[in-house]
Amino acid sequence: APTPFALRTAPRVRSLLDEASALISADREITVADLKRTFTIRINDGVAATLASAAVEATAAAAPGVTLRFVTEGNESVEALRDGSVDLDIGVGDVTAPDIRGAVLYRERMVGIVRADSPLGRSRRPTAAQLCRHPHVSASRRGRARGPLDDALDAVGLRRHVAAVVPTFAVAALLVASGRYVGLVPRRLAEQYGPTLGVRWFPIPADLPDLDIRLLWHARLDTDPAQRWLRDTIRGTFAS
Repeated sequence: APTPFALRTAPRVRSLLDEASALISADREITVADLKRTFTIRINDGVAATLASAAVEATAAAAPGVTLRFVTEGNESVEALRDGSVDLDIGVGDVTAPDIRGAVLYRERMVGIVRADSPLGRSRRPTAAQLCRHPHVSASRRGRARGPLDDALDAVGLRRHVAAVVPTFAVAALLVASGRYVGLVPRRLAEQYGPTLGVRWFPIPADLPDLDIRLLWHARLDTDPAQRWLRDTIRGTFAS
């Protein structure tokens, strides 16, 4: 069994080994076009809906031998970054662990969506009271019906009825497109897919916080040439 000293010093030893690995990786040069590697990216579904296609196209154009393996959020523990089962994490998580690096990709805002041809869809800026007269669809991978909007409505004496709870924002958007529901989705998703689905988006008449979408990775890969190229490529999809 490990001694108390070994258990106490294990995190520091691992950190030193990671730093040494990073220094070795930094000296390697790569030819992106010849790169053959699979990167596993844990990603929020609202981000995946707008990022995945752009990221795949950008990486395929420069490195046809690269595979991007997107996995859904589940357990957001940083251990997956530490043990290498996940290369990058993209979502709203904010990690303060000293061995995890991060960068804000962009700031996101939640918006309301309704069918464009519905009575509510023809209202330019629906009020909170108007929203509460229609059934809502809630997107939650944990199956939660309540969210920040409910707290804001409670503060002004209003309550909405959640008719359905679905696991992803994409499913929520499809339900809204097929019925008389109100949904909340990331603004980028609404802008990109709203016209195709026949839905329109509008600002939520409540003080909801914006969300910082972050890119996270482990310190040992900070200077890894291949992963650094991928991080730059992902950042570039938002800058273009």
